[in-house]
Amino acid sequence: MNQSAFSDSVSRKFPLGQVVMTRNAMQVLRLDEVGMALAKHAHGDWGDVCPEDRAENERALEHGGRLFSVYHGSDVKFWIITEHDRSATNVELHISRVMLSLQKC
Repeated sequence: MNQSAFSDSVSRKFPLGQVVMTRNAMQVLRLDEVGMALAKHAHGDWGDVCPEDRAENERALEHGGRLFSVYHGSDVKFWIITEHDRSATNVELHISRVMLSLQKC
């Protein structure tokens, strides 16, 4: 993946760790869309999340916890989730039970 879109580590709020995408996300999303969304995510722009999820992300930045963002691309909604230990960031296309449990609203 082209990392130039999200390589500005100076102003990032947190490290992304290893970035991985599900097979479905790789087949549907354009890499430039993903790169732009990853840059926003790393800078604390959580995309299309409700106020409760936004507040949860801000708490997670301070106290540890998963970070969850929602973006739109290629006519689909996709999620970016960074693990609590910041070791990995996942780009996912389809809703899973884990993703539904992350959303507050």
